[in-house]
Amino acid sequence: MNDRPKPCLFVSLEGGEGAGKSTQIKLLAELFRAPDREIVVTREPGGSAGAERIRAVLLDPAATDLDGITQCLLFAAARRDHMRATIGPALARGAVVLCDRFIDSTRAYQGAGGAVPAGLIRRLETLSTGRVPHLTLILDLPPEIGMARARARHGAELAGSDPFEQQDIDFHARIRTEFLAIAAAEPGRCAVIDAIGSPEAVFARIRRVVEARCGAWLMQ
Repeated sequence: MNDRPKPCLFVSLEGGEGAGKSTQIKLLAELFRAPDREIVVTREPGGSAGAERIRAVLLDPAATDLDGITQCLLFAAARRDHMRATIGPALARGAVVLCDRFIDSTRAYQGAGGAVPAGLIRRLETLSTGRVPHLTLILDLPPEIGMARARARHGAELAGSDPFEQQDIDFHARIRTEFLAIAAAEPGRCAVIDAIGSPEAVFARIRRVVEARCGAWLMQ
């Protein structure tokens, strides 16, 4: 009998507003699905009972008065609970964990977007998680296209949208620049995916990257 633990896999999807992460993570889950393989699809902020309560605060459309450091502290608290209750146990079981946003969103949104020092963000990462994904897929598209998709969801005035979607185009341009900088700094972990086009076309690009980087794992 083989008692060795199954090798786990942790993949995060990142990108600006309207990049299509929620659609692509569902397609990615189907790519990994196998009879003896556990797939855990989760999200940030959220993914556990405590983190979902914090999500309600962070994404409240009225929460526009929270500064970047306050947001960082709340995201770190949510991430710690998420890791403790959901991601950590799943990885220990040998599951595939697919997460819609993770540490890079904090680096981009609160770092580049909220001017929070990188050193503080990294210290909070250490306290809240202590690990990075095996693979991070950064869905990239011009912010004008992403915000047009957001307006299609919420209406021209983005009524009911979260505080981040309500930011101006310059904010979203900084977010995009930071995501691309993260990918350039960590090419072993990150891959940039062109998110322009149909969901099927974007997923074809994702699949090529995943098969190239995780092909041996998929064959287990």
